Amino acid sequence: MAVSIENLYQIYKKSTGVSTDTRNIQQGNIFFALKGPSFNANEFAEDALSKGAAYAVVDDQKVVKDERFLLVDNVLDTLQKLSRHHRRQFSIPFIAITGSNGKTTTKELVNTVLAAKYKTYATKGNLNNHIGIPLTLLSIATDTEIAIIEMGANHQQEIAGYCKIAEPTHGLITNIGKAHLEGFGGIEGVKKGKGELYDYLLETNGTAFVYSENEVLLSMSKFKEPIMYPGENDFYHCELVSADPFVKLKTENNNTVETALIGAYNYENIAAALCIGKYFKVPAQDAERAVASYVPQNNRSQIVEQGTNHIVLDAYNANPSSMKVAIQNFKKIAADKKIAILGDMLELGSESPAEHRAIGDLLKNAGFTKVFLCGPHMKEAAAVMPDAEYSEKRDALESKLKSLAPKHCHILIKGSRGMGLEKLLEVL
Repeated sequence: MAVSIENLYQIYKKSTGVSTDTRNIQQGNIFFALKGPSFNANEFAEDALSKGAAYAVVDDQKVVKDERFLLVDNVLDTLQKLSRHHRRQFSIPFIAITGSNGKTTTKELVNTVLAAKYKTYATKGNLNNHIGIPLTLLSIATDTEIAIIEMGANHQQEIAGYCKIAEPTHGLITNIGKAHLEGFGGIEGVKKGKGELYDYLLETNGTAFVYSENEVLLSMSKFKEPIMYPGENDFYHCELVSADPFVKLKTENNNTVETALIGAYNYENIAAALCIGKYFKVPAQDAERAVASYVPQNNRSQIVEQGTNHIVLDAYNANPSSMKVAIQNFKKIAADKKIAILGDMLELGSESPAEHRAIGDLLKNAGFTKVFLCGPHMKEAAAVMPDAEYSEKRDALESKLKSLAPKHCHILIKGSRGMGLEKLLEVL
Protein backbone atom coordinates (compact mmCIF):
# COMPACT_ATOMS: atom_id res chain seq x y z
CA MET A 1 0.00 0.00 0.00
CA ALA A 2 1.38 3.42 -0.99
CA VAL A 3 2.43 5.73 1.84
CA SER A 4 0.21 8.79 2.29
CA ILE A 5 1.48 12.37 2.00
CA GLU A 6 0.54 13.03 5.64
CA ASN A 7 2.50 10.02 6.88
CA LEU A 8 5.41 10.90 4.62
CA TYR A 9 5.37 14.44 6.01
CA GLN A 10 5.73 13.15 9.55
CA ILE A 11 8.76 11.17 8.40
CA TYR A 12 10.11 14.25 6.60
CA LYS A 13 9.85 16.39 9.76
CA LYS A 14 12.10 13.94 11.60
CA SER A 15 14.59 13.69 8.72
CA THR A 16 17.61 15.81 7.85
CA GLY A 17 16.07 16.82 4.52
CA VAL A 18 15.52 15.33 1.08
CA SER A 19 17.87 14.34 -1.72
CA THR A 20 17.51 13.18 -5.30
CA ASP A 21 21.20 12.44 -5.90
CA THR A 22 23.09 9.55 -4.30
CA ARG A 23 26.33 11.54 -4.68
CA ASN A 24 25.07 14.13 -2.19
CA ILE A 25 23.33 11.99 0.43
CA GLN A 26 23.51 13.32 3.98
CA GLN A 27 23.00 11.13 7.04
CA GLY A 28 19.28 10.91 7.79
CA ASN A 29 18.05 12.17 4.39
CA ILE A 30 14.99 10.91 2.55
CA PHE A 31 16.05 9.82 -0.94
CA PHE A 32 13.54 10.34 -3.76
CA ALA A 33 14.16 7.90 -6.61
CA LEU A 34 13.26 10.02 -9.64
CA LYS A 35 13.15 8.77 -13.20
CA GLY A 36 14.41 10.52 -16.31
CA PRO A 37 14.81 9.80 -20.03
CA SER A 38 18.05 7.90 -19.45
CA PHE A 39 17.95 6.82 -15.79
CA ASN A 40 15.75 5.19 -13.19
CA ALA A 41 16.85 6.04 -9.66
CA ASN A 42 14.78 3.19 -8.23
CA GLU A 43 17.87 1.17 -9.10
CA PHE A 44 19.96 3.36 -6.77
CA ALA A 45 17.63 3.37 -3.77
CA GLU A 46 19.58 0.67 -1.93
CA ASP A 47 22.82 2.55 -2.60
CA ALA A 48 21.30 5.73 -1.12
CA LEU A 49 20.36 3.85 2.04
CA SER A 50 23.84 2.38 2.35
CA LYS A 51 25.24 5.93 2.17
CA GLY A 52 23.20 7.10 5.12
CA ALA A 53 19.70 7.89 3.86
CA ALA A 54 17.05 7.01 6.43
CA TYR A 55 14.40 6.23 3.81
CA ALA A 56 14.07 5.86 0.06
CA VAL A 57 10.86 6.87 -1.73
CA VAL A 58 10.38 4.54 -4.71
CA ASP A 59 7.67 3.67 -7.22
CA ASP A 60 8.87 0.19 -8.20
CA GLN A 61 7.64 -2.67 -5.99
CA LYS A 62 10.56 -4.86 -7.14
CA VAL A 63 13.19 -2.78 -5.32
CA VAL A 64 11.37 -2.76 -1.96
CA LYS A 65 13.29 -4.86 0.58
CA ASP A 66 12.27 -3.53 4.00
CA GLU A 67 10.40 -0.73 5.80
CA ARG A 68 13.02 1.84 4.77
CA PHE A 69 11.67 1.67 1.20
CA LEU A 70 8.56 3.88 0.97
CA LEU A 71 6.44 2.80 -1.99
CA VAL A 72 4.37 5.44 -3.83
CA ASP A 73 2.56 5.57 -7.15
CA ASN A 74 4.85 8.19 -8.67
CA VAL A 75 7.99 9.59 -7.03
CA LEU A 76 8.00 12.97 -8.79
CA ASP A 77 4.31 13.55 -8.10
CA THR A 78 4.89 12.61 -4.45
CA LEU A 79 7.86 14.98 -4.15
CA GLN A 80 5.75 17.84 -5.52
CA LYS A 81 2.76 17.06 -3.29
CA LEU A 82 4.99 16.77 -0.21
CA SER A 83 6.57 20.15 -0.97
CA ARG A 84 3.14 21.75 -1.37
CA HIS A 85 2.05 20.22 1.94
CA HIS A 86 5.13 21.73 3.61
CA ARG A 87 4.47 25.10 1.96
CA ARG A 88 0.94 25.07 3.40
CA GLN A 89 2.34 25.01 6.92
CA PHE A 90 3.43 28.63 6.42
CA SER A 91 1.36 31.82 6.53
CA ILE A 92 4.23 34.02 5.33
CA PRO A 93 4.75 35.89 2.03
CA PHE A 94 5.88 33.67 -0.83
CA ILE A 95 7.28 35.80 -3.65
CA ALA A 96 7.47 34.13 -7.08
CA ILE A 97 9.87 35.56 -9.67
CA THR A 98 9.89 34.62 -13.34
CA GLY A 99 10.73 36.28 -16.66
CA SER A 100 12.82 35.82 -19.78
CA ASN A 101 15.92 37.59 -18.47
CA GLY A 102 17.23 38.69 -15.10
CA LYS A 103 15.13 36.48 -12.84
CA THR A 104 18.08 34.97 -10.96
CA THR A 105 19.78 38.33 -10.43
CA THR A 106 16.45 39.85 -9.34
CA LYS A 107 15.86 36.96 -6.97
CA GLU A 108 19.31 37.45 -5.42
CA LEU A 109 18.80 41.21 -5.09
CA VAL A 110 15.34 40.81 -3.56
CA ASN A 111 16.71 38.28 -1.10
CA THR A 112 19.63 40.55 -0.21
CA VAL A 113 17.31 43.50 0.45
CA LEU A 114 14.70 41.57 2.43
CA ALA A 115 17.38 39.78 4.46
CA ALA A 116 18.31 43.18 5.91
CA LYS A 117 15.15 42.89 8.03
CA TYR A 118 13.76 39.37 7.79
CA LYS A 119 14.84 35.75 7.97
CA THR A 120 14.49 34.81 4.33
CA TYR A 121 14.90 31.75 2.17
CA ALA A 122 15.47 32.00 -1.59
CA THR A 123 15.97 29.50 -4.39
CA LYS A 124 19.56 28.29 -4.43
CA GLY A 125 21.42 28.42 -7.74
CA ASN A 126 19.15 27.41 -10.60
CA LEU A 127 16.74 25.09 -8.73
CA ASN A 128 13.82 26.66 -10.58
CA ASN A 129 12.17 23.73 -12.38
CA HIS A 130 9.77 20.83 -11.69
CA ILE A 131 12.32 19.20 -9.38
CA GLY A 132 14.17 22.28 -8.10
CA ILE A 133 11.06 24.11 -6.89
CA PRO A 134 9.89 21.22 -4.66
CA LEU A 135 13.43 20.84 -3.30
CA THR A 136 13.49 24.58 -2.60
CA LEU A 137 10.17 24.47 -0.75
CA LEU A 138 11.27 21.49 1.34
CA SER A 139 14.42 23.40 2.35
CA ILE A 140 12.46 26.24 3.95
CA ALA A 141 12.92 26.24 7.72
CA THR A 142 9.96 26.75 10.03
CA ASP A 143 11.27 30.11 11.30
CA THR A 144 11.49 31.64 7.80
CA GLU A 145 9.64 34.97 7.51
CA ILE A 146 9.66 35.48 3.71
CA ALA A 147 10.36 32.98 0.89
CA ILE A 148 11.53 33.95 -2.60
CA ILE A 149 10.91 31.31 -5.26
CA GLU A 150 12.43 31.54 -8.75
CA MET A 151 10.43 29.92 -11.55
CA GLY A 152 12.03 29.05 -14.87
CA ALA A 153 10.04 27.74 -17.83
CA ASN A 154 10.46 26.75 -21.46
CA HIS A 155 6.87 25.88 -22.37
CA GLN A 156 3.31 26.95 -21.63
CA GLN A 157 1.48 25.68 -18.53
CA GLU A 158 4.81 25.22 -16.72
CA ILE A 159 4.53 28.36 -14.55
CA ALA A 160 0.87 27.54 -13.89
CA GLY A 161 1.95 24.15 -12.56
CA TYR A 162 4.64 25.65 -10.34
CA CYS A 163 2.15 28.12 -8.89
CA LYS A 164 -0.09 25.23 -7.84
CA ILE A 165 2.86 23.78 -5.92
CA ALA A 166 4.43 26.94 -4.43
CA GLU A 167 1.16 28.91 -4.07
CA PRO A 168 2.80 32.36 -4.20
CA THR A 169 1.17 35.30 -2.45
CA HIS A 170 3.22 37.86 -4.38
CA GLY A 171 4.86 37.81 -7.80
CA LEU A 172 7.09 39.57 -10.29
CA ILE A 173 7.73 39.07 -14.00
CA THR A 174 11.06 40.69 -14.85
CA ASN A 175 10.40 41.02 -18.59
CA ILE A 176 9.20 39.21 -21.71
CA GLY A 177 11.93 38.40 -24.22
CA LYS A 178 12.96 36.01 -26.95
CA ALA A 179 13.88 33.08 -24.73
CA HIS A 180 12.95 29.41 -25.24
CA LEU A 181 11.04 30.32 -28.38
CA GLU A 182 11.07 26.70 -29.52
CA GLY A 183 9.21 25.43 -26.46
CA PHE A 184 6.88 28.39 -26.05
CA GLY A 185 5.97 28.57 -29.74
CA GLY A 186 7.12 32.14 -30.42
CA ILE A 187 7.01 35.43 -28.52
CA GLU A 188 3.23 35.34 -27.98
CA GLY A 189 3.69 31.96 -26.37
CA VAL A 190 6.34 33.44 -24.08
CA LYS A 191 3.90 36.16 -23.00
CA LYS A 192 1.18 33.61 -22.33
CA GLY A 193 3.53 31.26 -20.48
CA LYS A 194 5.16 33.85 -18.24
CA GLY A 195 1.78 35.54 -17.79
CA GLU A 196 0.54 32.43 -16.00
CA LEU A 197 2.04 33.94 -12.85
CA TYR A 198 -0.19 37.01 -13.24
CA ASP A 199 -3.15 34.69 -13.91
CA TYR A 200 -2.56 32.80 -10.68
CA LEU A 201 -2.17 35.96 -8.60
CA LEU A 202 -5.39 37.35 -10.08
CA GLU A 203 -7.27 34.15 -9.24
CA THR A 204 -5.97 34.10 -5.66
CA ASN A 205 -6.10 37.85 -4.91
CA GLY A 206 -2.33 37.97 -4.77
CA THR A 207 -0.07 40.99 -5.19
CA ALA A 208 1.94 41.73 -8.33
CA PHE A 209 4.97 44.02 -8.64
CA VAL A 210 4.96 45.55 -12.15
CA TYR A 211 7.71 47.49 -13.91
CA SER A 212 5.77 50.48 -15.24
CA GLU A 213 8.23 51.33 -18.03
CA ASN A 214 7.69 47.99 -19.76
CA GLU A 215 4.74 48.31 -22.14
CA VAL A 216 4.42 44.55 -22.58
CA LEU A 217 4.11 43.92 -18.86
CA LEU A 218 1.65 46.79 -18.52
CA SER A 219 -0.52 45.31 -21.25
CA MET A 220 -0.44 41.92 -19.52
CA SER A 221 -1.28 43.29 -16.07
CA LYS A 222 -5.00 43.19 -15.29
CA PHE A 223 -4.62 43.95 -11.58
CA LYS A 224 -6.75 46.65 -9.97
CA GLU A 225 -3.93 47.77 -7.70
CA PRO A 226 -0.53 46.42 -8.75
CA ILE A 227 2.56 47.67 -6.93
CA MET A 228 4.23 49.79 -9.60
CA TYR A 229 7.84 50.94 -9.96
CA PRO A 230 10.03 52.95 -10.85
CA GLY A 231 8.04 55.92 -12.25
CA GLU A 232 7.65 59.22 -10.46
CA ASN A 233 4.03 58.54 -9.52
CA ASP A 234 4.55 54.85 -8.75
CA PHE A 235 4.71 53.12 -5.38
CA TYR A 236 8.50 53.23 -5.59
CA HIS A 237 10.46 55.75 -7.64
CA CYS A 238 14.09 55.72 -8.70
CA GLU A 239 16.11 56.86 -11.71
CA LEU A 240 19.04 55.46 -13.63
CA VAL A 241 21.99 57.87 -13.40
CA SER A 242 24.52 55.91 -15.47
CA ALA A 243 25.69 52.44 -16.43
CA ASP A 244 29.26 53.00 -17.54
CA PRO A 245 29.80 50.15 -16.90
CA PHE A 246 28.37 49.85 -13.36
CA VAL A 247 24.79 50.82 -12.63
CA LYS A 248 24.40 53.99 -10.60
CA LEU A 249 20.93 55.14 -9.61
CA LYS A 250 19.19 57.87 -7.65
CA THR A 251 16.67 56.57 -5.14
CA GLU A 252 13.38 58.18 -4.15
CA ASN A 253 15.20 59.54 -1.08
CA ASN A 254 17.50 61.42 -3.48
CA ASN A 255 20.44 59.22 -2.53
CA THR A 256 22.89 58.11 -5.20
CA VAL A 257 23.64 54.39 -5.02
CA GLU A 258 26.57 52.84 -6.87
CA THR A 259 26.34 49.10 -7.52
CA ALA A 260 28.63 46.31 -8.72
CA LEU A 261 26.17 45.39 -11.50
CA ILE A 262 26.97 46.25 -15.11
CA GLY A 263 24.54 47.20 -17.84
CA ALA A 264 21.47 49.40 -17.87
CA TYR A 265 19.34 46.24 -18.07
CA ASN A 266 20.28 45.51 -14.44
CA TYR A 267 18.68 48.79 -13.36
CA GLU A 268 15.27 47.10 -13.70
CA ASN A 269 16.38 44.27 -11.41
CA ILE A 270 17.69 46.71 -8.78
CA ALA A 271 14.53 48.84 -8.96
CA ALA A 272 12.41 45.71 -8.40
CA ALA A 273 14.38 44.80 -5.29
CA LEU A 274 14.11 48.31 -3.85
CA CYS A 275 10.38 48.42 -4.57
CA ILE A 276 9.80 45.07 -2.84
CA GLY A 277 11.99 46.21 0.05
CA LYS A 278 9.84 49.32 0.52
CA TYR A 279 6.63 47.26 0.28
CA PHE A 280 7.83 45.01 3.10
CA LYS A 281 9.02 48.03 5.12
CA VAL A 282 12.76 47.41 4.96
CA PRO A 283 14.39 50.71 6.07
CA ALA A 284 15.47 52.61 2.95
CA GLN A 285 19.09 53.00 4.04
CA ASP A 286 19.35 49.25 4.70
CA ALA A 287 17.82 48.40 1.31
CA GLU A 288 20.13 50.81 -0.51
CA ARG A 289 23.15 49.47 1.36
CA ALA A 290 22.13 45.93 0.39
CA VAL A 291 21.97 46.60 -3.36
CA ALA A 292 25.23 48.56 -3.23
CA SER A 293 27.02 45.64 -1.60
CA TYR A 294 25.62 42.90 -3.86
CA VAL A 295 28.27 41.28 -6.08
CA PRO A 296 27.05 39.05 -8.96
CA GLN A 297 28.33 35.49 -9.17
CA ASN A 298 27.75 32.27 -11.11
CA ASN A 299 28.84 33.62 -14.52
CA ARG A 300 26.10 36.27 -14.55
CA SER A 301 27.37 39.74 -15.51
CA GLN A 302 30.52 39.12 -13.50
CA ILE A 303 33.52 41.38 -13.82
CA VAL A 304 36.64 39.20 -13.81
CA GLU A 305 40.14 40.66 -13.69
CA GLN A 306 42.37 38.19 -15.53
CA GLY A 307 45.93 39.44 -15.80
CA THR A 308 45.76 42.74 -17.68
CA ASN A 309 42.31 41.95 -19.12
CA HIS A 310 38.93 43.12 -17.82
CA ILE A 311 36.36 40.43 -18.61
CA VAL A 312 32.57 40.73 -18.56
CA LEU A 313 31.58 37.11 -17.97
CA ASP A 314 27.92 36.50 -18.81
CA ALA A 315 28.04 32.87 -19.84
CA TYR A 316 25.17 31.44 -17.82
CA ASN A 317 22.48 32.01 -20.41
CA ALA A 318 21.78 33.76 -23.70
CA ASN A 319 18.79 34.57 -25.88
CA PRO A 320 18.25 37.27 -28.52
CA SER A 321 17.00 39.80 -25.97
CA SER A 322 19.82 39.36 -23.46
CA MET A 323 22.47 39.07 -26.19
CA LYS A 324 21.35 42.35 -27.73
CA VAL A 325 21.49 44.32 -24.49
CA ALA A 326 24.84 42.76 -23.56
CA ILE A 327 26.34 43.92 -26.87
CA GLN A 328 24.80 47.37 -26.56
CA ASN A 329 26.10 47.77 -23.04
CA PHE A 330 29.59 46.57 -24.04
CA LYS A 331 29.60 49.19 -26.79
CA LYS A 332 29.19 51.91 -24.17
CA ILE A 333 32.25 50.84 -22.18
CA ALA A 334 35.12 53.24 -22.78
CA ALA A 335 38.18 51.15 -23.72
CA ASP A 336 40.87 51.17 -26.39
CA LYS A 337 40.62 47.46 -27.17
CA LYS A 338 37.37 45.52 -26.94
CA ILE A 339 36.90 41.86 -27.83
CA ALA A 340 33.49 40.17 -28.03
CA ILE A 341 33.36 36.37 -27.67
CA LEU A 342 29.84 35.13 -28.38
CA GLY A 343 28.42 31.61 -28.42
CA ASP A 344 25.22 29.99 -29.65
CA MET A 345 21.80 31.02 -28.35
CA LEU A 346 20.00 27.71 -27.84
CA GLU A 347 16.34 26.61 -27.85
CA LEU A 348 15.21 29.08 -30.52
CA GLY A 349 13.74 26.48 -32.88
CA SER A 350 12.91 27.62 -36.40
CA GLU A 351 13.69 31.23 -35.50
CA SER A 352 17.32 30.43 -34.68
CA PRO A 353 18.88 31.26 -38.11
CA ALA A 354 17.20 34.68 -38.33
CA GLU A 355 17.96 35.57 -34.71
CA HIS A 356 21.64 34.67 -35.07
CA ARG A 357 21.90 36.66 -38.31
CA ALA A 358 20.36 39.63 -36.50
CA ILE A 359 23.16 39.41 -33.93
CA GLY A 360 25.67 39.41 -36.78
CA ASP A 361 24.09 42.57 -38.20
CA LEU A 362 24.24 44.20 -34.76
CA LEU A 363 27.92 43.35 -34.42
CA LYS A 364 28.86 44.85 -37.80
CA ASN A 365 28.48 48.39 -36.49
CA ALA A 366 29.59 47.75 -32.92
CA GLY A 367 33.16 48.91 -33.47
CA PHE A 368 34.79 46.10 -31.49
CA THR A 369 38.49 45.42 -32.02
CA LYS A 370 37.83 41.72 -32.55
CA VAL A 371 34.79 39.45 -32.61
CA PHE A 372 34.92 35.70 -32.03
CA LEU A 373 31.83 33.61 -32.78
CA CYS A 374 31.45 30.03 -31.60
CA GLY A 375 28.96 27.22 -32.22
CA PRO A 376 27.03 25.76 -35.16
CA HIS A 377 24.23 28.34 -34.82
CA MET A 378 26.63 31.29 -34.73
CA LYS A 379 27.66 30.33 -38.26
CA GLU A 380 24.62 32.35 -39.33
CA ALA A 381 26.00 35.46 -37.60
CA ALA A 382 29.42 34.86 -39.15
CA ALA A 383 27.81 34.71 -42.60
CA VAL A 384 26.75 38.36 -42.33
CA MET A 385 29.92 39.44 -40.54
CA PRO A 386 32.93 38.09 -42.49
CA ASP A 387 35.41 39.98 -40.29
CA ALA A 388 34.53 37.81 -37.31
CA GLU A 389 36.65 34.81 -36.31
CA TYR A 390 34.36 31.79 -36.44
CA SER A 391 34.84 28.44 -34.69
CA GLU A 392 32.26 25.67 -34.68
CA LYS A 393 33.61 24.16 -31.44
CA ARG A 394 34.92 25.67 -28.24
CA ASP A 395 38.27 23.89 -28.32
CA ALA A 396 39.08 25.49 -31.70
CA LEU A 397 38.17 28.87 -30.24
CA GLU A 398 40.41 28.19 -27.24
CA SER A 399 43.34 27.57 -29.58
CA LYS A 400 42.74 30.87 -31.39
CA LEU A 401 42.53 32.82 -28.13
CA LYS A 402 45.65 31.13 -26.80
CA SER A 403 47.54 32.17 -29.95
CA LEU A 404 46.18 35.71 -29.79
CA ALA A 405 47.06 36.06 -26.08
CA PRO A 406 45.15 39.36 -25.68
CA LYS A 407 46.56 41.93 -23.26
CA HIS A 408 45.06 45.13 -21.81
CA CYS A 409 41.65 44.34 -23.35
CA HIS A 410 38.03 44.57 -22.26
CA ILE A 411 36.43 41.25 -23.18
CA LEU A 412 32.75 40.25 -23.32
CA ILE A 413 31.97 36.52 -23.02
CA LYS A 414 28.31 35.71 -23.68
CA GLY A 415 26.56 32.51 -24.70
CA SER A 416 24.01 29.88 -23.69
CA ARG A 417 24.83 27.63 -20.75
CA GLY A 418 25.36 24.62 -23.01
CA MET A 419 28.34 26.32 -24.68
CA GLY A 420 30.41 26.36 -21.47
CA LEU A 421 32.16 29.58 -22.45
CA GLU A 422 33.27 30.26 -18.87
CA LYS A 423 36.03 27.70 -19.54
CA LEU A 424 37.66 30.26 -21.86
CA LEU A 425 38.89 32.09 -18.77
CA GLU A 426 41.68 29.51 -18.61
CA VAL A 427 43.27 30.84 -21.83
CA LEU A 428 42.64 34.59 -21.39
